Amino acid sequence: MPLHTFIENAIWIKDYPVRYAGCDLHARMVIIRLLNGKLFLHSPCKITARLKEEIKCLGTVEFIVAPGTFHYLHILSAQQAFPEAEILICPGVEQKLPELEFDWFLGDKPDPRLAEDFAQVLVHGSRIMTEVVFFHKPSRTLLLVDLIENITDETPDSNRVLKFWWKIVFHMWNHPKPAPEYQMGWKNKRAAQRSLNRILKFDFDKIILAHGDLILSDAKVIAQQAWYRPLHWKVSNKENDE
Repeated sequence: MPLHTFIENAIWIKDYPVRYAGCDLHARMVIIRLLNGKLFLHSPCKITARLKEEIKCLGTVEFIVAPGTFHYLHILSAQQAFPEAEILICPGVEQKLPELEFDWFLGDKPDPRLAEDFAQVLVHGSRIMTEVVFFHKPSRTLLLVDLIENITDETPDSNRVLKFWWKIVFHMWNHPKPAPEYQMGWKNKRAAQRSLNRILKFDFDKIILAHGDLILSDAKVIAQQAWYRPLHWKVSNKENDE
């Protein structure tokens, strides 16, 4: 699959197949041209020789990002392809990939060099997975990996196992929701609510997510609906922040 232009001369995406727990689905790499003209690779796929040349035609890769603790598998491939790029990781990736040499951890604030391009939130509250959400200011686009999954009847290459779990068990077929690991793994409700409310303050109008169909309209309404349950938890005063 070649790179697909999401916004002319600014954002490109590439879908690629993954298999997880017997489920066939797609994940998605995002490439963003920064205001300085260089490139930001978000959740990279395996970088083949052909794909490397495609990316080089777009510009110089300055940053490679592993944005979540379930989205790091091809970071070494990207690092090998673009050794001069800085590696930015979500906290927790270093435990899953100890051989990775990286430059810094992602958090609630972007590196000053990226502050004009992005705002970001480190999502707290889950005992299973962590991710960093990016808001690309110039395009008003939210970048998620697992905080919303949008698998529908229109989503290509989804197998029967995925459909069973998403439709029968988790009731998220045609209904955007957080990944099952989030739904089962929230442990600090107050921290989760704070993270989600911070994200909803961003002025986004579309969402690029890692799994499922892109959200190109009514993005904030869909996000509010997807996160309805955690946003409306009753949180006790005894619950501690992370």
